[in-house]
Amino acid sequence: MVVLGIDPGSRRCGYGVVERTGARFRHVVSGVVEPGDLSVAERLAVIFDRLSELLLRERVDAVAVEAVFCGRSARSALALGQARGVALAAAARAGLPVFEYAPAEVKSAFAGHGRAEKAQIIRMMRMLFGREARLADEADALAIAVCCLARRLGTKPAPAKSRGAGLAARRSLRPSIRRFGGSP
Repeated sequence: MVVLGIDPGSRRCGYGVVERTGARFRHVVSGVVEPGDLSVAERLAVIFDRLSELLLRERVDAVAVEAVFCGRSARSALALGQARGVALAAAARAGLPVFEYAPAEVKSAFAGHGRAEKAQIIRMMRMLFGREARLADEADALAIAVCCLARRLGTKPAPAKSRGAGLAARRSLRPSIRRFGGSP
């Protein structure tokens, strides 16, 4: 199974494609879409186009997106919501199922606990894939993809001894599943 993980943002949108065969996870491609100094509408169009191209190029079975997180301000939440909408629209246009995960779910599945710091996510990416993230957004997107693969197919991404609360964390996670496209 191949999953595209998306860490949405209107200025930087992280993406990561991960393939799972048996219990092994393989990095396919990842990066960050940085539209530059454009208007909001133009940035969203660039993100939509890049994600759509990626979905056409890679043989993706599903898309996983980080759920809405309202942390700093209403303005940040609005920008995040717009970028999420673009990601969901690209997935819907490609006819793919979309799975949404809360940030704590992703951190728990990927790093062993729901309050993992960015540095821990980047370290786990290095351990799992043997590569460095250019930006934290790329590492987050890969973590979202791995979370989806682990939740959907039942295998954790790293050995239990390096994941701390592993089993208890896996049992407590219940991903929100939404299918876009098709009849309601």
